This record gives sequence, structure tokens and C-alpha cells, in this order.
Amino acid sequence: MSKPENLITTPYDPHPFFDEMFMNAYSVRPHYQSTFLQFMSMKRGNLNKRETATMKRMMEEGITFTLYSPDQAEALERTLPFDPIPRIIPQDEWIQLERGLKQRVKALNLFLKDIYHDQSILKDGIIPRKMVLSNCYFRPEMMRLSIPNDVYVTASGIDLIRDEQGKYFVLEDNLRSPSGFSYLYKSRSIMTHLFPELVFSHPIQDIEHSLNVFLTALRKLSPSGKSNPVIGLLTPGCYNSAYFEHTFLAQQMGLELVEGHDLVVIDHKVYIRGIKGLRQIDVLYRRIDDDFLDPLAFDPNSMLGVAGIMNAYRAGNINIVNAPGTGVADDKAIYAYVPDMIRYYLNEEPILNNVPTYILSRPEEREHVLKHLHEMVVKETSLSGGYGMLIGPSASESEIADFRLKILANPDRYIAQPTIQLSRAPVMLDGQMAARHIDLRAFVIAGEDIQVIPGGLTRVALKEGSLVVNSSQGGGCKDTWVIR
Repeated sequence: MSKPENLITTPYDPHPFFDEMFMNAYSVRPHYQSTFLQFMSMKRGNLNKRETATMKRMMEEGITFTLYSPDQAEALERTLPFDPIPRIIPQDEWIQLERGLKQRVKALNLFLKDIYHDQSILKDGIIPRKMVLSNCYFRPEMMRLSIPNDVYVTASGIDLIRDEQGKYFVLEDNLRSPSGFSYLYKSRSIMTHLFPELVFSHPIQDIEHSLNVFLTALRKLSPSGKSNPVIGLLTPGCYNSAYFEHTFLAQQMGLELVEGHDLVVIDHKVYIRGIKGLRQIDVLYRRIDDDFLDPLAFDPNSMLGVAGIMNAYRAGNINIVNAPGTGVADDKAIYAYVPDMIRYYLNEEPILNNVPTYILSRPEEREHVLKHLHEMVVKETSLSGGYGMLIGPSASESEIADFRLKILANPDRYIAQPTIQLSRAPVMLDGQMAARHIDLRAFVIAGEDIQVIPGGLTRVALKEGSLVVNSSQGGGCKDTWVIR
């Protein structure tokens, strides 16, 4: 007897985790019914052809990321692993997420304006003064500096997870120069071209218009008031791990893709050098860190930034997006106070909850965490991308011992959280559905108002049992659908 050609030949058991598609081994959630049946009807050979076409398309378009591994002497550039089974979010669920994301970003912008002006939240003792003013991302150069519309964070990536009961939590706020926009749009493009019968049989909220939302926000934040301001995207260059994204966004939004050596400051104005001479730039969407932005203001050894751009910024002749100094608000210790920010600035209760967080500079919390390190996720406050972390349940005794010493030596540098078993979703592996842990990076655009791109980017921990979804650590992604 020949092998069956349909995809699932062994039971898929979601327990003990919350699964996006399955309620149990034999019951599919209502909003996934159609998608599940369509995948069940596919033949393995047909799916294999589509997966091959997906890889070829990614190679041709250069949809890559840089994979870092302690086992490798050098970083490796690879195509981003893409899974064809979409993550589907019902409309009522998304409406609540959208409200919570807008509320959070509004409060974070108010916090940044406050700490660089009156510092009321520090004077009132809501957040410890030392935690803010000694933070490595706090920039005294931003004090009393007025910026257009008081928007410090134009583009943010808020990471969301679900626990074993399916409840959403905010895991991290990425506010400096969040990445992943391009993967969101490319995921939808791949699904539309290679799985059109899936995409066009579902009432999916459109994401293409959100590029215009982003561009409109940048235009509205121009200090010049021009109807058609010149907008640049500042990239570190082609060797940066996110360079594909930089080129994609510049092409799609009609931005000038520039490196530091393409720009010059004259009389506190920033110009692009070109074959036709100099052209003044009004808004700079920067994808480099503060330290490298201006060698006259920050790191004098930087070869990536523009000498004097901070003077032009202070003079009101250019807007820098996201604003310098925003990193203080996405520090992992400051994260613990975002619910307090929402209550303080908005007089509202948070719609989205934080993951419970221990501040290790507090002796009693540090003592508790050190006794339960094998149960905790410990993070270095200033790092992102899955670096500087201890995942206690999967760590060795030597790794736990090493982290204990690090915490005791510099408790201010770490926070800890209880291990939450992230929700799972099916991925396609060797013709079968297999469960993998996921999260969701939601993208929020703030200009004259705040808008959320429908769905966001679902990131997948492709290693079985792993909770680390970052592409830099080997994770992949899926298309994310919000159903109208």
C-alpha cells in the first residue's frame, strides 16, 4: 500500500501549551477551520514545490538575516526561514490588542518628553531617578530640546506573547530602531504569490497601505513645513544585518538611502551630496544607534554618522526619527514601570499587562531570584536580539552558576521574569504539522496620531522546545492575518 499523500499522518497534540490553531488533538479553532482544511487537501509534492519556490524567491530578492552562533567563528548570512501556515488573529481579539498598543506607545512618548524636560515622574517618585539618569541610553544632549509634535518614537516594535491560558502579555518594547518591517511585507507577498487560494479565500486586513501611513507620519514630522520634504534613511551600510530591510523600506517609500559619508552639515543644515550638488534633507529615519550618530556629540570614533547633525537637530533644521535618547524607554528595567507610566500620564489602567518582572537592584527581589534561577528568565537590561539571557529551565548548572556571579557583581544590569511557556502554532516540517513556540512583534507608527499595522510579524522558534524566536538566533517567521 502506498503512503498517504495528505500532510498530517500523525496526531498533533497541542497540550500542555496554548495552541493558536488547535484546541486539542482533534479540534481546530473556528477561525482556523478553512485554513486547516485547505492545507489538509494539499499534496506533499505540491507543497514541496511551493516551498522550493519560496526559497528561490528569497534568494533572488536577498531576503536575508545574519545568524550568530557561539559555535561559528564568523556570522553567517542566510535566507530567513519562512513557514507557510499563517497565524490568524480574529478581529475582536485584534481590536483589543490595537487599543492596548496605542495606549502603551502614547504613554512611552509622554514619558520621554517628560524625562527630557520637567522630569515630573521622577520628582513624584514614580520611577527612581537614578534608574533613568544613570541609564546608558539617557542622553543629556536631549534635555530641553523641542521636537516636532513631541513624537520621540515614530516607529516601534512591541513584542507580545501568550501564556498557557492564551492571555496576551507585552514582553518587550523596541523603541530605538526596531527591525522586521520588511519581513512583515515580504511574508504577505510570498503568501499572495505562492498560496493565492489561501489568501484570497479569507477576508484579511490589508497591510500595504501602512507603508503610506509610515511615509505620511515622516512627512508630518518635518520641521520645515514643506509639502514634499526630503526624507532620508540612514543605514550603516551593506554589511549590516538589516541592510535588506533598509533598502526595501527606502525603495517602497521613496526615501533617499544614505550612509554617513553621503551627508554633510553646513550652517546647521544637513545636505545630501549628489551629482547635481547639495540638497537639504528635512527628516532622517536613522537605522544606526545613538553612539554612532554624530562623532562630535557621541562616540568620536564613529565612522557611520554625520559630524554636526546634532547641532542641526537642535537648531530645528532636521528631524531625526526615532529621536536620540529613546533607548532609555526600552531598557528592560524601565519596562517594568510602563504600567505606572500609563496610570500617571493617561489616568488609565493598562489594557495590556507586562510579564511580572523582578528588578535585581532591589535586595529582596534579587534574593528571591537567586534562589529560583532555574525557574527564571534573566535578561541584561541594555541588550536585545536574544543576547545576554539566561533561560533557567533549559540552562546547565554551570550556566546558572555563571549568571549568579554576574548578577551579584552588577545587579543593576539585570532583570528577571518567571518563565512563561509561549503559545505554539503549527509549522510545516517534512510534510507534517509540528508545534513550535511563537511570539508577535506588533509595529506601531506614531505621527499626528497613532496607528498599528494590522497583524505584525509572527516569529517562530524553529528548534523544538526552544523559546528563543529571534532571527539572529535561528528563528523564522510566518505571515500574520487579522480577519475582518
